[in-house]
Amino acid sequence: MSLIAPRLPPCTLATVRLRYNYRVYPTPGQQVELARAFGCARVVFNDGLRLRQRAREAGEKYICDAELSRRLITEAKQTPERAWLGEVSAVVLQQALADLSIAYRNFFDSVSGRRKGRKLAPPRFRSRKDNRQAIRFTRNAWFKVLDNGKLRLPKIGDLQVCWSRVLPSDPSSVAIIRDAAGRYFASFVVRTTDVPLPELDTAVGIDLGLTHFAVLSDGTKVAAPRFLRRAARKLKRLQQALSRKQRGSQNRRKAVVKVARAHAQVADTRRDWQHKLSTAIIRENQAVYVEDLCVVGLGRTRLAKSVHDAGWASFTAMLEYKADRYGRTFARVDRFFPSTRMCSACGRLNEKMALNVRSWDCPCGATHDRDVNAAKNVRAAGQADLNARGAHVRPGLVPAARREAGTHPDAARSTRSVEGISIL
Repeated sequence: MSLIAPRLPPCTLATVRLRYNYRVYPTPGQQVELARAFGCARVVFNDGLRLRQRAREAGEKYICDAELSRRLITEAKQTPERAWLGEVSAVVLQQALADLSIAYRNFFDSVSGRRKGRKLAPPRFRSRKDNRQAIRFTRNAWFKVLDNGKLRLPKIGDLQVCWSRVLPSDPSSVAIIRDAAGRYFASFVVRTTDVPLPELDTAVGIDLGLTHFAVLSDGTKVAAPRFLRRAARKLKRLQQALSRKQRGSQNRRKAVVKVARAHAQVADTRRDWQHKLSTAIIRENQAVYVEDLCVVGLGRTRLAKSVHDAGWASFTAMLEYKADRYGRTFARVDRFFPSTRMCSACGRLNEKMALNVRSWDCPCGATHDRDVNAAKNVRAAGQADLNARGAHVRPGLVPAARREAGTHPDAARSTRSVEGISIL
């Protein structure tokens, strides 16, 4: 039975590149070969970084990728100091240099402003003590998914793969990853075509919080699971056991792995829960609007542990890419938008409220739940923002009533209402 789905006929839909991760179980001998490949790739990456740093300090011309490959791979294999580089696939070493080039390119784009988001630091040297070790094989490395379900890699052998789903197409590359918990994964890069979901007429605003992870504009409240808080007692016990182990001993290495496995279990559980929730929201709504929270800033406050435990950034990232895949609308509302203290019924802006105020009354007579009111305002602000940029979020214009058409001096100042927010 083939583990790769049959190729679909060409269509006009855009194709996307996705990663499919699977757990692999190498034998003890294969683990030794993988460790050797991790080490060789790490050495070539560090040699390339060191060579470029020295060239920059000496004022020399930028060294291209082909020159780096010739010096650090082809010629280095002929020297006694680097002769052991020939024990691994050459593609693994070439991809290590490609990773170095990508790291430099991302750094320069971040400095020049071409890359959005936080500023990136220049590439750093890799260490054998890093929690994550990875190598990558491309098509010219002749990796192959066998009919018996195993993954054949050059100079490593046939790895046992736990296939949780079928690959949608032939993979263009595969990365073998070893995490801090000692687990091995195969990450395939494939091209696939996503079919948009049927269009709906529903839109939802989401207010993210700590007591309730998400409050939707329709009144639905999703309780915060608090996976890290639930595992705090177990993590504390493992950390205390680790602190009592002698540095450099084998028992300390075992204790480090136990702590890493406990943290990995928390992260995996949170990721699985967020995937299920984000998929349900995308399937049930045509448009999704969230507030653009400053997670980095909140992570420096006394609520840092709870903020990181919630995982807002990863959840909103899931909503964004799933909306893009399935033809949904996703937008972020400005973080300075006063969604909490604005009345969703009349648009009145009230004074700031303390966190312990969970409900409040507006002078217009409306009684609001703090989080539900914020979610409604987020939805209204998101729709208004998209409408200002030309998106079709509301029905078209209709002729004004006779009593509204006149030559009054104030007629030029048209007022329109969007979900309870008056906009001049």
